[in-house]
Amino acid sequence: MSSGIAGRVAVGLAIGTVLVAGCARFDESASSPFTTEPSLGGSGVEPKKPQDSPSEVPRPTGPCIDPDPNVIATCLDSASGLIAMGDGALVAERRTGRILRVTPVDASTPQPPPEEVAVVPVDGSGDGGISDIVLSPTYHEDGLMYAYITTGSDNRVVRISESGGTKEILTGIPKGATGNRGALEWATPTQLLVLTGDAGNPGAAADPGSLGGKVLRLESPSSGVNTPQVVASGIGTAGDLCRDGKDGMWVTDRTAAEDRLQHLGADGALSVAWTWPDRPGVGGCTATGDGVAVALSEGKALAAVAADPATFAVTTAPAMIAQDKYGKLLGATASSDGSVWVTTINKTDGEPGEFDDRVVRIPPPQGGGSGPD
Repeated sequence: MSSGIAGRVAVGLAIGTVLVAGCARFDESASSPFTTEPSLGGSGVEPKKPQDSPSEVPRPTGPCIDPDPNVIATCLDSASGLIAMGDGALVAERRTGRILRVTPVDASTPQPPPEEVAVVPVDGSGDGGISDIVLSPTYHEDGLMYAYITTGSDNRVVRISESGGTKEILTGIPKGATGNRGALEWATPTQLLVLTGDAGNPGAAADPGSLGGKVLRLESPSSGVNTPQVVASGIGTAGDLCRDGKDGMWVTDRTAAEDRLQHLGADGALSVAWTWPDRPGVGGCTATGDGVAVALSEGKALAAVAADPATFAVTTAPAMIAQDKYGKLLGATASSDGSVWVTTINKTDGEPGEFDDRVVRIPPPQGGGSGPD
């Protein structure tokens, strides 16, 4: 893939409070709501040995039982947002609004059906629906989740209770025929960042009066009226937000000219770290010991991007892992065993196979190679 590196672009408002260190997702087994994501074959946290590593025992056969031992869940409907949680994960189905719990099993054991945790009413037409989910920083006490969704009139952020009820957190994000995807990530236990797409209107990204094409910050979001602060502008079709392992965020988005991996510093400065002029469809991201891993839809791979640990600059082309093995990828999260879990969107965007759509475990590359074939 070709590449480009652009300079830093200052934005008007800083993130404010320094982002909590550690690239975090929430782990149900952890004592703290912010836990460090493991390395993908990098120099960060030493990955734990998987409890159930793929064995030579043939998997049982049957409907929705993928013979690939790295497949965690099958027969989903256009899987999108993904959160690592203990030994498993929560995954959202974009078009149906379902949020499911999935858990790996031994290779010789039939995969149980995913457990439905909640269902959120969404408009799943076009590229709308439920894009992303995050847990409350106090999930152990309150059982709350937040989701970025599309409705009949707008894109919005909602809070989901354990009973499945939803409360509006932020409404009025522009909706269009395309560009409805958004993403959520906690900067601190009280600051929720919201990545919004431009809803197919690039002008919205530069319009200070529009919530489209922005990185927004919500302070202590609760049900009712929340006034967002603009952290950064100029976002195209939103990809994802993920923590960088220190005090900032990685941001992925797509424009008409190129796909981008950007870095958002704690000072609110947004800089382009890498571009893909061939537009491989950047989506979900998750930090690794060496940088960040990015799911690609059109590229049909997980891109492992090495970044300078101090400046977050990217100077070498990303390595393609598991390319053309699982089809089009969208969601990404780091698991407790050092692997990256991804979701596929072949039912709506690709050529679905017998077991699509799936949640797939992509192990760290062995010996620094290009990963599984």
